[in-house]
Amino acid sequence: MAAPPLAARLARYAAGLTFEKLTPEAVHETKRRFIDSFATAVGAMPAEAYQIAKRCALRVSGNPGASLLGGGRSSPEWATFVNGLLIRYLDFNDTYLSKEPAHPSDNLAPVLAVGEAVGAGGRDLITAAVLAYEIQCRFCDAASLRAHGVDHVTYGAISSTVAAGKLMGLDETKLTHAVGIAGVCNVALRQTRSGELSEWKGCAFANAARNGVFAATLAADGLTGPAPIFEGDLGFFQLVTRESFDPAPFGASLGNIDGFMINKTYIKFWPAEYHSQSAIDAALRLRKELGGDVSNVVSVDIDTFEACYNIIGKYPEAWAPRTRETADHSLPYCTAAALLDGDVYLHTFDESRFTDPTLLDLTAKVQVHLDDALSTRYPKGIPNRLTVTLTDGRKLVQEVEFPRGHAGNPMTDREVEAKFRRAVEPKYGVAQADRILARCWDLENLTSVTELIGDMG
Repeated sequence: MAAPPLAARLARYAAGLTFEKLTPEAVHETKRRFIDSFATAVGAMPAEAYQIAKRCALRVSGNPGASLLGGGRSSPEWATFVNGLLIRYLDFNDTYLSKEPAHPSDNLAPVLAVGEAVGAGGRDLITAAVLAYEIQCRFCDAASLRAHGVDHVTYGAISSTVAAGKLMGLDETKLTHAVGIAGVCNVALRQTRSGELSEWKGCAFANAARNGVFAATLAADGLTGPAPIFEGDLGFFQLVTRESFDPAPFGASLGNIDGFMINKTYIKFWPAEYHSQSAIDAALRLRKELGGDVSNVVSVDIDTFEACYNIIGKYPEAWAPRTRETADHSLPYCTAAALLDGDVYLHTFDESRFTDPTLLDLTAKVQVHLDDALSTRYPKGIPNRLTVTLTDGRKLVQEVEFPRGHAGNPMTDREVEAKFRRAVEPKYGVAQADRILARCWDLENLTSVTELIGDMG
């Protein structure tokens, strides 16, 4: 007997996943991801892109509605977009690296919006979040989108749809239709992340997730979707991934001894594109060797792996960024900033910083080289090797494969809290930061999503 279509298998898995089936490790990690995502969202609130999106969202009301981080209410779809933009905008939220890279905490925006709209509790939020991570990351393991010029957020439309549908209580049939609706009309172009980057870079997944909520909402009221969406002669496998695949057994599935995917994803230590994290780490180590003095640096050579080279290391714009989005996706700029400043944080990507002549002069001394030997160590690690040549001819070398925050070198709970406090306390104060943290650490007992988001109103 032929296996059921993939969309139906996703629906069956989603319908059968319960909080009781989650491991304690997955539950704990989910709490850390909400804390981390609220930190990145608050840090992004000064962004003009957020102001634009919020103005648009406030023109719309929903019944039921959902809360916007930073204050106000709108429809669940618009709340997903605005809050998803905030979580993603600084390129500071979590990451998963495989055949396709991803930022799976992008899925938390639809979880929050739909969870609030349907009156879900904390256990429901945790279950939906773990579900979304599971689907997106398993898909990333199965096939590359980047290789075909398609953006990674395309998988996010599917994971967001299933998570939203789970919270809405859709049965297997309606979940299958929701996946069909989302899968047929949310293929995003990789041009989002090519050359000079725009504000849309931080909005792309928010849009995919918004559309996922839309698909689930339509399916909940009975709208049917194209099928089989993956295996069809003009379906996802044929036209998008260019290959068929059967994702590895999902967490808590029969025969799976591999745990849940959320525990294999990485929290970012620095607010820059993930492949640069090991280069930043190496640059900070070299700066200590230099005693903080980079005046004698003649050149900086970065030997890197294919994904890093092609995503953030080859475009001419990376050496003279004109937008924040280009700067945080520039391997040479992030490396130079770490060497010069001894830190990479939100201010690193202010216009006054990425146009500073001294920093640009050091960035101009950076050369990036593709090393095929390093490529073989990806995606298990992200190896970047830096060689600094000084005026006296000396060469200093540092290589980092597992930067702080990587699953191979994870941040502690205290470090996650410190990241949160650094972003949140300047805006909301210590007492309010304490209250948000307390709610997140006790997330399984949360009864009101509105109260949780209201702490950041």
